[in-house]
Amino acid sequence: MPTADERIVLYNVPWSHFEVQLALRGDAPSPRMAYLDGALELMSPSKGHERTKSYIGRLIEVFAMERDVMLSPYGSWTLKGPPELAGVEPDECYIVGPDQDKERPDLAIEVIWTSGSIDKLEIYRRLQVGEVWSWKDGVLSVHVLSAGRYQKVDRSALFPELDLALLCTFLDRRSATEPMRDFRNALRARP
Repeated sequence: MPTADERIVLYNVPWSHFEVQLALRGDAPSPRMAYLDGALELMSPSKGHERTKSYIGRLIEVFAMERDVMLSPYGSWTLKGPPELAGVEPDECYIVGPDQDKERPDLAIEVIWTSGSIDKLEIYRRLQVGEVWSWKDGVLSVHVLSAGRYQKVDRSALFPELDLALLCTFLDRRSATEPMRDFRNALRARP
């Protein structure tokens, strides 16, 4: 039976307090934090949340290996910008392509396991992350930044050949090696 993420949102929090919370937490993986215009979200992800984000990440990495795409994972890299009053720690994020010295990832992935979050898409927009994938109820939605706004699109701009619906069919496997192997075999069966 799925469990819910533990989440609390505090309001009227100064940016300096967000910075202090990040410093106090240090390198611990939890709680993950997001900040937008004085709202501070503290979230401890559930087992199911972590499993889903890990499987999605591993399948992206399988796709990149099979299609020879340069890709570097950065996990829950803390992205923030005080002038934008926005900060977030994605579930997974990646830099794609040969330029690996970017200040922001090209792709951020958010698993929506429990509702009630602050507007993370707005945070990513302010931080200029080019593409955001949101997984909810077995479906991956893709948002591509264009002219300062996110457009919901059918396919990834970073991975236009990637069939996201196919990828999602592998997320229910019992262990991480099963979906990786099965997805690799499905990719090899498609020219």
